[in-house]
Amino acid sequence: MLAIKTKKYVKAVIEAPPSKSYTQRALVIAALANGKSIIKNPLFSDDTSHMISALKAFGARTERKGNNLVVYGTNGKLKQPKGRIFSGNAGTTMRFITAFASLADGTSVITGDKRMQQRPINDLLDALRQLGVKSESSSGCPPVKIYGGNFIGGTARLKGSISSQYLSSILMVAPYAEKDVTISITGNLASKPYVDITVDVMKNFGVDIKNVNYKKFIIKNTKKYKSGNYVVEGDASSASYFFAAAAVTKGKIMVKNINPKSKQGDIKFVDILKRMGCGVRKGNSFIEVQGGSLKGIHVDMNEMPDIVPTLAVTSLFADSATTIRNVPNLRLKETDRLRALAFELRKIGANVEEMQDGLNIKRRRLQKAIIETYNDHRMAMSFAVAGLVINGVRIKNPGCVAKSFPDFWKKFNEMYKK
Repeated sequence: MLAIKTKKYVKAVIEAPPSKSYTQRALVIAALANGKSIIKNPLFSDDTSHMISALKAFGARTERKGNNLVVYGTNGKLKQPKGRIFSGNAGTTMRFITAFASLADGTSVITGDKRMQQRPINDLLDALRQLGVKSESSSGCPPVKIYGGNFIGGTARLKGSISSQYLSSILMVAPYAEKDVTISITGNLASKPYVDITVDVMKNFGVDIKNVNYKKFIIKNTKKYKSGNYVVEGDASSASYFFAAAAVTKGKIMVKNINPKSKQGDIKFVDILKRMGCGVRKGNSFIEVQGGSLKGIHVDMNEMPDIVPTLAVTSLFADSATTIRNVPNLRLKETDRLRALAFELRKIGANVEEMQDGLNIKRRRLQKAIIETYNDHRMAMSFAVAGLVINGVRIKNPGCVAKSFPDFWKKFNEMYKK
C-alpha cells in the first residue's frame, strides 16, 4: 500500500513515456514484415512483455538494444506455437494475437488471467470465421483455440460497439489473406481513434487501407509489410495524470515528448480541461496545463474511454456536477471500471450516480480513503492525483501500474521537487 503525500501546488516538467497503443501495433506489424525493423523508443511494460513473448512463440525474434527493439520479421510465415500463449490481462495482446494466429499452420491456444477469461471475444471469432478461420471458445471468452493456415479473406461483418481492438486485430493481418478483405461495421464503432492508430502504423510499414466513414474497411492482400525504422511517440493516456495534477492543484505542468496533433484520442483530454477552466498551451512536442477554478461538464467519452478514470477524479474538484456518457464498454476493461470508479469515488466523498453507460459525479465532503485498485493500472494512477489534494489517500497494489507505465511513481514523485 502506498500513501500519497499532499502537494498544494505542483509545478514540474514531465517527459511522457512511449505510447502503449503504438508500441503494441508496431510490434505486431514488424513481426509480420519482410525483414529487420527497429522500433525506436518503444514502451517497455508488462503488456509489451506479453506481446513480445507471444510473437516469439510464432517465430518472430526480438532483441533489445538500449532504448530500441529490433524485430526480425517473418514475412507473414508463422510457426505453430509449442504451448499455450498467455496474454495476462493485456487486452491488446489477447485480441491482436487471436487474429495473428490465423496465419500460423496448425492449432494455437491463446488465454489470459482470470479477468481476461471473463472478457468477451466472440465477436472477433465470428468475424474471423466469416474470413475462413475456424476457432473454438466454450464461453465466448478466452481461452480460444485458433485453427490457422486458412485465412481466406473476403467479406465479414463485425459488431463495432464492444471493442475497436477486434477490428484492429483483423486489419493488421488482412494483407496476408488469400483474397482482399472487406470489413463492414454493424452499429457504431467504439473508440475510433484507436483504429486511426492502427491504420497509421500500417501505413508506416507500407500498407494502405480504404476507410469508408468507419463503416467499411477494405484491405488489399499485398502479402507484404515493408520493414524499417519506426519511432514511437509519447503516450497521451499516461500524460493525462499529470495534466489532471495541474488541474486539481491549480498548478502548472508541462509534459514533453507528446504530440498535440496525435491521432491518439486521449490527446483531447486537455481540451476537456480547458472547458473546465484550465489554461492550455501547446507546442511542437509539448503541452502545458495551468490549473484554474474547475467547473463541471457534460461530456461524451466514447473516443477516449481510457481517460474516464482521470476525468472522474478531476471532477471531484469541480464546483458543479460532471456527467460522463457513452462508455458502456468500460465495464469490460481490466475491471468493470464504471462500477469500480463509482465505489471508490463514493469512498472518497463524492455523490455518484452510476448509469449503464457512464457516471454523474458531484463532490460532497472529500475525505481520506484506502483506494482499491482492482489490479487496474488506471485506477491506481487516477486516484493518486486525488491524493495530491486530499490528505490520507492510500493506494492498494500500487505495482499494478507496471501494465502500462512502470515508471509512474518515479515520475509522480518529480512533482514534489519544487
